[in-house]
Amino acid sequence: MGLGGAMDTDELRYRLRAIAAELDAHAGEVPGDRTDLADAFTAVGQALAGLYDVLGRGAARTAHLPPVEVVAPVLGVDACRAGWVGAVLEPGAPRPRIVVARTIAELVAMVRESLGLRVVGVDIPIGLPDNTVRQADRLARAELKGKVSSVFSTLTRSAYAAPTRLEADATNRELAGQGVGAHAFALRDKIVEVDDWLRTRPTVTVIEVHPEVSFAAMTGAPIRSGKKTDEGRAQRLAALAAAGIARPSVLEGQGYAADDVLDACAVAWTAARRASGLARPLPDPPEVFSDGIPAAIWA
Repeated sequence: MGLGGAMDTDELRYRLRAIAAELDAHAGEVPGDRTDLADAFTAVGQALAGLYDVLGRGAARTAHLPPVEVVAPVLGVDACRAGWVGAVLEPGAPRPRIVVARTIAELVAMVRESLGLRVVGVDIPIGLPDNTVRQADRLARAELKGKVSSVFSTLTRSAYAAPTRLEADATNRELAGQGVGAHAFALRDKIVEVDDWLRTRPTVTVIEVHPEVSFAAMTGAPIRSGKKTDEGRAQRLAALAAAGIARPSVLEGQGYAADDVLDACAVAWTAARRASGLARPLPDPPEVFSDGIPAAIWA
């Protein structure tokens, strides 16, 4: 893990980020009876991540935001093969707690059995347009220059009601003037599930979060490496550590992968910022369509 040898500032910053992620990884491997050692690993990793930030100031990118303060229990949620995976943040907890459930309703109810959740962030479109493209999607793309393909256009409510992609495509073209991509329609069941759950009026603040927009807010620029690659995972772990979110004790399991967990952690980071009044909506104020649900991506 040494820094020996001469190197320019950009290379040094990259090495610091990688070392911070490695230290955080070792923190997760420390035996349970050595929490002091685990905390020391985490503290050093966060300090190095902070130095990474300092070295980057003055460059043509935004400085890191200060580490998030978790003032109330929050939950970040991402879709996965098992259904939904969540990252729970609560005041005083050293790292996120990972939970999994088949449905969004079951996941939130499970966490609320023991915690008074303040905010639930979900990586899924919330607030479906009637006959337009959402401003939230346009603005999210503007935040992700070079990675605009990470944000797909949310379909109209009528298109999501169509049983097949062919019918959805025809409906969406007629109403909003856009066709329906495979990825957009593949998430149809998840989007409808969350929409149905929101209509039960859960007594908790629910916001839409796009993980890549959150990571860009943490680091000052989009993370270009793919989230399923080793480099991409290390960069996202480093970004989370610098933002005050330690590596979760579990990164993957039956029905969910490491990228799902890291996305849930990024969503939880934004949920924590929303609970403390620091998050910003895209757009501001949110759009509201005929469903009455505020439509905005928070970061």
